[in-house]
Amino acid sequence: MSVDFNITAESRSDMGKGASRRLRREDKVPAVVYGAGKDAASITIEHNSLFHHLEHEAFYSHILNITIDGKKEKVVLKDLQRHPYKPTILHADFLRINAKEKLRMTIPLHFTGEEDAPGVRIDGGLITHNVTDVEISCLPGALPEYLEVDLSELQMDHSLHLSDIKLPKGVEIVALSHGTDHDLPIAAIHKMRGSADDDEGEVVAPEAPEEEDAAEE
Repeated sequence: MSVDFNITAESRSDMGKGASRRLRREDKVPAVVYGAGKDAASITIEHNSLFHHLEHEAFYSHILNITIDGKKEKVVLKDLQRHPYKPTILHADFLRINAKEKLRMTIPLHFTGEEDAPGVRIDGGLITHNVTDVEISCLPGALPEYLEVDLSELQMDHSLHLSDIKLPKGVEIVALSHGTDHDLPIAAIHKMRGSADDDEGEVVAPEAPEEEDAAEE
């Protein structure tokens, strides 16, 4: 189900590290809005409001409504700086969208049907996810919140690739535009290590090389 995200922001004129530190002490996030042929605008957003939005996965791949000094614009989140260990947002970048210009966005993959996959249900295999998100290109009106990957028919020792993802109309995977060499595996099913069906039965640690013994003499 689609969700509307509304952000309220204010213009700011104070620049520099000192100004940004003051804003953060006031529980505000310095940010920038740019793109669509307009000048970049420096803004501030209430920290708790932005932090709450960021708890939703869809916020990262959704067209957002931002109101700056009473004027509304459509944007997407392009970059985010977090504090390395505190639950604090340090800076955010938003890109204005043009309905007639394609966007490049990284969106999550949602894997479904894992329990029904024959490689799991019948053969007892283990699913590995090689990729959890993917960069796409599309017009703003076609932007999906996520791409669904159906694993329900995946067999043991088989894998799915980027080209196996069913894409909505008007959506392209950027990596595939560079040729088949970029058709990366995104999920696979293999035997669990040490399973009863394994020829080796269990994993044995390799012996230390003889050179090490010689060095100790």
